Amino acid sequence: MSGVLSGFVVIFVVIAVGYLLGRRGTLGDQGRIVLTRLVFYVATPALLIDVVAHADLQTLFSSGLAVAAGTAFAVAVVYAVVARYVLRRAGPEVMVGAMASSYLNGGNLGIPIAVFVLGDASYVAPVMLFQIIVYAPIALTVLDVTTTGRPGSLRGVAASIVRNPIALGGIAGLVLSAAHWLPPEPIMDSISLLGGAAVPGALMAFGLSLSGAQVLKKGTSPRRDVAVASLLKAVAQPVLAYLLGRFGLGLDGHVLFAVVVVAALPTAQNVFIYASRYGRGMVLARDAALVTTIAAVPVILVVTALLG
Repeated sequence: MSGVLSGFVVIFVVIAVGYLLGRRGTLGDQGRIVLTRLVFYVATPALLIDVVAHADLQTLFSSGLAVAAGTAFAVAVVYAVVARYVLRRAGPEVMVGAMASSYLNGGNLGIPIAVFVLGDASYVAPVMLFQIIVYAPIALTVLDVTTTGRPGSLRGVAASIVRNPIALGGIAGLVLSAAHWLPPEPIMDSISLLGGAAVPGALMAFGLSLSGAQVLKKGTSPRRDVAVASLLKAVAQPVLAYLLGRFGLGLDGHVLFAVVVVAALPTAQNVFIYASRYGRGMVLARDAALVTTIAAVPVILVVTALLG
C-alpha cells in the first residue's frame, strides 16, 4: 500500500509546484504555453528515444501489451461513440476525450507503482511502449487531421506523422532498439538529459493550468464529458483488463494483478499537453486528469486488497 501512496505523493507535489508558480506569476503570462511547447517539441521526443531505444522489444508481444491495447482501444471507441452521437462533440474534442478515458499515466506514476506495488518496473513497460509507438501517433494524427480540416488520405496521415515530434521520437527509438545500436555516449547522455525534463515539465504545465482555474466549474468545464471519460478510465478500463486477462488470456496470480493495477492508473498529463498543442479540449483533458488521479487512489487500493 505504501508504494501506491508514495507514487501519488510524487505526482501531487510536482503539480503543486506548477500551481504555485502560476499563482505567483513567476513564469509570466506565457509561462504555460512556453513550458507546454518545450515538453511537446523537445523533452517528450527525447524521452521516447531514450526509453524505447533501451527497451527489449520482446515486451511488445507480452500479455501486458495485449491487455493494454485491447482495453485502451475498446474504452476509446466507447467514449467516441458517446461523445459523437450523444454529446454531439466535434472531432478534436472527441479524440481528446477518448485519450482522457484510456491513455494512462505509465511514466511518472506507473513506474513508481510498478516498483513499489508490483515489485518490477517491467510490468508497465508494455503499455508505455504501446502508447508511445502506436497510440500517441494515431491520436495525434487524428488531431492533426481534424483540426486542420484536411482529408485523412494516406499521404496526409504520413505527412502528419513526419511533422509530429512525438511520433518521430518513438519511431527513432524503435529503430535504434531494433538495430541493437546506440549513438555515442555523449549523444545519448544529451538525449537522456533533455528527456528528463518531460515528466516534471508535463506535471508543472498541468499545475500551471490549474492556477486561477476552477476545476469542473459550471459553464466552463464540459462536466458530462469529464464524467464519461473519468468513469471509463477509473472503473471500466480496470474491470475490462480483469475480464480480458482472466477469461481472454487465462492470466492469474501476480500477472493478473499487475495488468489490472496498470489499467487502473489515471489519465496521463500528456493528454493535456497534446490538447494544448492543438488548442482543443484542454479543459476536458485537465479536469479528467485531475478527477482520475484522485479516483485512482481508492481504486488501486481496492484492486490491491482484492487481487494483491
